[in-house]
Amino acid sequence: MPAHWSRTTLVLAVAAALAAGVAVPATAATPTPKSPVAVGFGGAAASIDADATAIGTQVLRDGGNAVDAAVAVAAALGVTDPFSAGVGGGGFFVYYDAKTHRVHTLDGRETAPQTADENLFLENGQPLPFADAVTSGLSVGVPGTPATWAEALRKWGTRSLAKSLKPAEKLARDGFVVDQTFQTQIANNAARFSAFPSTRSLYLPGGAPPAPGTVFKNPDLAATYAQLERSGVDALYRGPIGADIAKTVQKPPVDPASTLKVRPGNLTTGDLAAYRAIERDPTHARYEGLDVYGMPAPSSGGLTVGEALNILENFDLKHASKADYLQYFLESTRFAFADRNRWIGDPAFVDVPARELLRQRFADTRACLISKDKAATSPVAPADPRHPTPCAAGTTAAPTPYEGENTTHLTVADKWGNVVAYTLTIEQEGGSGIVVPGRGFLLNNELTDFSFTPVTPGVPDPNLPGPGKRPRSSMAPTIVLDHGRPFFATGSPGGASIITTVLQVILGRLDRGLSLEQAIAAPRASQRNSAAAQVEQAFLDQPETADLRARGQGFSTAPAEIGAATGVERLRDGRWLAAAEPVRRGQGAAQVVWPTHW
Repeated sequence: MPAHWSRTTLVLAVAAALAAGVAVPATAATPTPKSPVAVGFGGAAASIDADATAIGTQVLRDGGNAVDAAVAVAAALGVTDPFSAGVGGGGFFVYYDAKTHRVHTLDGRETAPQTADENLFLENGQPLPFADAVTSGLSVGVPGTPATWAEALRKWGTRSLAKSLKPAEKLARDGFVVDQTFQTQIANNAARFSAFPSTRSLYLPGGAPPAPGTVFKNPDLAATYAQLERSGVDALYRGPIGADIAKTVQKPPVDPASTLKVRPGNLTTGDLAAYRAIERDPTHARYEGLDVYGMPAPSSGGLTVGEALNILENFDLKHASKADYLQYFLESTRFAFADRNRWIGDPAFVDVPARELLRQRFADTRACLISKDKAATSPVAPADPRHPTPCAAGTTAAPTPYEGENTTHLTVADKWGNVVAYTLTIEQEGGSGIVVPGRGFLLNNELTDFSFTPVTPGVPDPNLPGPGKRPRSSMAPTIVLDHGRPFFATGSPGGASIITTVLQVILGRLDRGLSLEQAIAAPRASQRNSAAAQVEQAFLDQPETADLRARGQGFSTAPAEIGAATGVERLRDGRWLAAAEPVRRGQGAAQVVWPTHW
């Protein structure tokens, strides 16, 4: 099989051969090999999936810009990575405009129904078990992804929504070759998927997940994309797709024979019609003379990464030993997460001190609490960024609540120098577990990102549910500029660990002498104001771990890998480098339009 064939091309070849009565060797139906790094000209794309990345680079090759390609990649991920993203979810879109040298953002976060209040996840005065809340209509927010696609194309794209969705429609209709990750994600959710006939028939044909090497098709999703192409996103927000979503949330299509208790939600067609993707000013932090732009509230990603970078400006990470560097990194996020938990929520509902959180003066008051030799004891307390007091430790702790980890991130650049970093999600792996009957996509469980009850009793919680409110997120699509020009862009999935992953990639690239692909591949640790940082086994295997333990750092092994980052970087000679995970999530896929040897 030619190495440059995508899975789509392969499936078309298989179909043609079968139609002609030619036997197709079993070895033909294998996933396309992925490359985690590519270098060349004409633009670049990186995502978790080879077909999605190939679709993006083809859009660039055909003259589309980074926004056009990003929407096409995202739509394709809705086909091949449907347990992390899709029409039924939301996300955050960060865009660098090469003409104006400005960074823009779109908030495509899901919203709660107008009937939601602080008691959304309480039953008989007690919070629901998290798993019960996830697999329910209660957890489903108004999807923001289709509105994000339409608004991004309207503002900055060169192609229509119809043209941008067409490759994903074709991919869904013709099918792609299942890999081990796809099968495993279904197997992980088989018990709850089987409770919904619409989900079971799609992802558990014959009662089992499709086997690696087989071709998976989603004709219902293809038809949904086709309807969006014909009618625009009004088909969802004011039309029949939305009506089906509301019906599914209000009366979850549970198999009567299932023992699973699935609570209905109250999302209505009116809630869908009221939805808007919002353009917001990006967060901005200066780090070592560079400009780091990210996503503002209701995402906590840009603010928390920015605060941590400002804290770390107080230390010489370039010349620090590896153990000292890791100590400072872990402590910076310990304190930044305490402030995040206390202050960040939907700015339409809470007064988020965004500017104050990103002031160097405030970061300096947090940095002086950090010791090179001794870890702080978590949960540490937040400080008041509006009234910063040097070395004031605070009084009431601010622990970090759980946040779903199954998200996806894509990064795209074009020949003109435009760049997109886009993180999108349906929250948990498989979202709510509910496929909208006849529509081919899973609904999100994004509202479980709200605090079910105040995290700290007696302290105001900015992230309680509310009518039309957007739950706090940790998504952190990030673009780094050098004198107004793109240096690199990155982002990752991983729930609250997104923040620490993105920070680690930035520090690895800027301070530790790593290339972008090395920074993405490096062993990960995620300290989120807890007694033990969540770490990968490869991190524990480093010789510095014993030194860090001696300083009081605690570690707990992550249940799997942390994140699945991607990035693009503009090299000094004008070429683009695209980078993705070499191992995590079964390896990512990086491509450029016109490859050159690296």
